[in-house]
Amino acid sequence: MGEQMTEFDKILIANRGEIAVRIARGARAVGCRSVAVYSSADADARHVQEADEAVAIGAAPASESYLAIDKLIAAAKASGAQAIHPGYGFLAENADFARAVEAAGLVFIGPSAEAIDLMGRKREAKQRMIEAGVPCVPGYEGADQSDEVLIGEGERIGFPLMVKASAGGGGRGMRLVEQQADLHDAIRGARSEAASAFGSDELILEKAVLGARHVEIQVLADQHGHVIHLGERDCSVQRRHQKVVEEAPSPAVDAELRARMGQAAVDAAAAIGYRGAGTVEFLLDAGGAFYFMEMNTRLQVEHPVTELVTGLDLVAWQLRIAAGEPLALAQHDVHFNGHAIEVRLCLEDVTQDFMPQTGVVAAWRVPQGPGIRVDHGLLEGQIVSPHYDSMVAKIIAWGETRDIARRRLAAAVNDTLLFGPTSNRDFLARILAHPAFVSGDFDIGFVGTHMQQALGADAPTPAHLALAAAACHARDAAALAEQAGLANALAGWRSSGTNDTPLVLGHEDNRYELRLRHDGTCYEVAVDDIRVDIQIGPMSGTRFDYVLNGVAARADVLCRGAQLWLCAQGHTAVYTDVLRLPPAAADGAGDGRVLARMDGKIQRVDIAVGDRVAVGDTLLVLEAMKMEFTITADIEGEIESLGCAAGDQVAARQLLAVIAADNL
Repeated sequence: MGEQMTEFDKILIANRGEIAVRIARGARAVGCRSVAVYSSADADARHVQEADEAVAIGAAPASESYLAIDKLIAAAKASGAQAIHPGYGFLAENADFARAVEAAGLVFIGPSAEAIDLMGRKREAKQRMIEAGVPCVPGYEGADQSDEVLIGEGERIGFPLMVKASAGGGGRGMRLVEQQADLHDAIRGARSEAASAFGSDELILEKAVLGARHVEIQVLADQHGHVIHLGERDCSVQRRHQKVVEEAPSPAVDAELRARMGQAAVDAAAAIGYRGAGTVEFLLDAGGAFYFMEMNTRLQVEHPVTELVTGLDLVAWQLRIAAGEPLALAQHDVHFNGHAIEVRLCLEDVTQDFMPQTGVVAAWRVPQGPGIRVDHGLLEGQIVSPHYDSMVAKIIAWGETRDIARRRLAAAVNDTLLFGPTSNRDFLARILAHPAFVSGDFDIGFVGTHMQQALGADAPTPAHLALAAAACHARDAAALAEQAGLANALAGWRSSGTNDTPLVLGHEDNRYELRLRHDGTCYEVAVDDIRVDIQIGPMSGTRFDYVLNGVAARADVLCRGAQLWLCAQGHTAVYTDVLRLPPAAADGAGDGRVLARMDGKIQRVDIAVGDRVAVGDTLLVLEAMKMEFTITADIEGEIESLGCAAGDQVAARQLLAVIAADNL
């Protein structure tokens, strides 16, 4: 039964960052004005600047701002917005929020609260899908959640298996269990993470489908019972069960399989009376069989690849459907053109188990080029806090073929500049260049199988070190020459003739001693016993030209105090000019001092003063950017002091505890 048209011309965007910017753009496409909301940490954020209006809603913690339902509805009322778009994350799949919006007389731009409720509970959602004839992975989705029952059911299902948060998503509250001995701890960890992230510790168990691909189907459904699909996206390149690279179409799906998977997704949406944009996620095994995993009742992070291959604006369609407009598209009207690939640019240290990073964005440049699209919410100078997700941008490329799209995207990633907090930029570039990704023949184990070497910290090459030294010297010399009113030709002149300048660069836990000589036109840098000759060209902002081994190229450098960032030769590194540092004792590894590795919140404390611990024992669990990180002991001894408790907000490198080492 159809519903009446509900007109609105102003929407409130209950989100932040790149998705809030994207929704504002979609609103403009259909003639709607947009209202941003912002926490105290986001007062100067890009999404605030992009919207037509903005309302402050509270303090930096999401619980006091972006998750505060009453504040969001009050902001909509105050601004005159008649509808609310939740974006993704935060309250996007919160049925209570959808109900509160409608109870306030506003339009919720998304599915019904009932559909969100059902599909948000994986246990009941799976039961409904089985009833609707949608293929599902064998497992346990019962109501009895006792440890004894879950362990027993796990033994019945067999290993390996997946423990999943029933209310979850994004890889949180999820554990792969290889053997029975690990099941109890996996259940405990998944429960804790699920309760923290979603407010529910309910779990389901599923047989792990090994060698599978993660393939999802985008659906659109109006309020009049009409449902179509917009093809598939392949999201098999993942880390920590979170997507890193997505593409459309999937290299593993042909037209016949697309039709079958698409129909299953349409059946799933129809079975729950769905409306709006949604995604039905499947596991696709090597034999072509596919199994329902979950339905995301919202816009997906990876929706741009579908937009680029179909030519449809999914945000605009969300707004049109929410207003009661019927879908003007039949299934045969959906056409696919070319190929699109997206990578998620995250502030995280790949070499430290993808640990989220915070800090000031010192430099940011968006790539340009044919077929390139960048969705982001970054501004130079902004402070990235620990309160929100680590993903800050999406880089997307379209091409007539998959390889054209891949090569365009690889070039765009390499041309992306982000100095400040460590990012996964170089890791993304390596993925796009890996032969397995190039071939299209991979599964959800891609990162673990093919990218282990990329997860380690690479020592900088002599050329990279030399280029960093020469570029920093050239920048300093140019700045001094400008201050003194000297000609550039005098930058390398010395009254005593040519001599060496010592330089010590720190990188990770290593120090590199260099000697630099400059004759006015060329730098000669000695890195240990290796000599590197470099010519440095004019500098504009961070960018400069150089010639190394007869090859002219371009790079970016930024010097701030004792820190030096260099992006060159496909590699980004931050060095420390050790000679500029004040005298201080370095923090020693294994000295018993337990430091916070990032800004975050203490989720759990497993120790007390006087406890004895061994190397590897869990001490604390730190939550940052929606993820949990376990802090373990690096020496054996006794807990001498404890400087934090569960619930405390802590800063990066804050002293949390001290272990008194055993005397040898």
